[in-house]
Amino acid sequence: MTTASNPTANGAPALFAARRNSPGVLPGFGISMGYAVLYLSVLVLIPLAALPIKSAELGWQGFWDTVTAPRVVASYQLTFGASLLAALVNLVFGSVVAWVLVRYRFPGKKILDALVDLPFALPTAVAGIALTALYSQKGWLGGPLSEWFGWKVAFTPLGIVIALIFIGVPFVVRTVQPVLEDVEREIEEAAASLGASRWQTVRRVLLPTILPALLTGFALAFARAVGEYGSVVFIAGNMPMVSEITPLLIISKLEQFDYAGAAAIATVMLVLSFVMLLVINLLQGWQARRNLGRLA
Repeated sequence: MTTASNPTANGAPALFAARRNSPGVLPGFGISMGYAVLYLSVLVLIPLAALPIKSAELGWQGFWDTVTAPRVVASYQLTFGASLLAALVNLVFGSVVAWVLVRYRFPGKKILDALVDLPFALPTAVAGIALTALYSQKGWLGGPLSEWFGWKVAFTPLGIVIALIFIGVPFVVRTVQPVLEDVEREIEEAAASLGASRWQTVRRVLLPTILPALLTGFALAFARAVGEYGSVVFIAGNMPMVSEITPLLIISKLEQFDYAGAAAIATVMLVLSFVMLLVINLLQGWQARRNLGRLA
């Protein structure tokens, strides 16, 4: 007795293989790739390429004199130094906030979770005005800090760091939070049952798992801080050699119709930012390969 073949069953492997190899419901590779290249070229590559082209009008000597002027170098040091410090602070405290939101239940948790996104929704100019009013010498916090400790916040580099921390913390929290949610507590319990201390569990179990997310959040917070203008312009004071960040200096050049000089300063800023982000991405790739090697 012969059994009738089921075409649906026989064709299932081929059907599943076709679905697995299919790129999706979007058009083919050629059309999708062409659209992606066009989109990135118009919105990203062409505007960025315009910076070195415009700065080339200065000539090599003029370009060098512009980007190495003491005022410009001081703005670079303040911009990248404050951005790096703010990103490091956000990396630590943003991770703590993400941990609290994921691992604990408490009254007002949803409100705290919503407040994390407030710097995303709040206009940066509003944030700058609020921070300046709060940390000025007559403000609620600036007054006591100045009177009791002698710390002046507004119109100083410290005020710039505080503003950059304010606008950068959501990047770390929202990057680390979903990764922590995927970490099963059974893994931590297994490590504890094997005799691992809390610090060993954090260092050998949790940290390798969330390290790529930490690096991503740090990179996003740093990149946002480097280019921040709206919240800093009010609290910085724009004093050359003291509290003038590079975006403010570029705006000053544009107001003086020195477009080539502004483009030259922006070009150096672009290159430095790209190098730092490239290093962070390489670290992410190295950590991902290391984690795969541990699992193999």
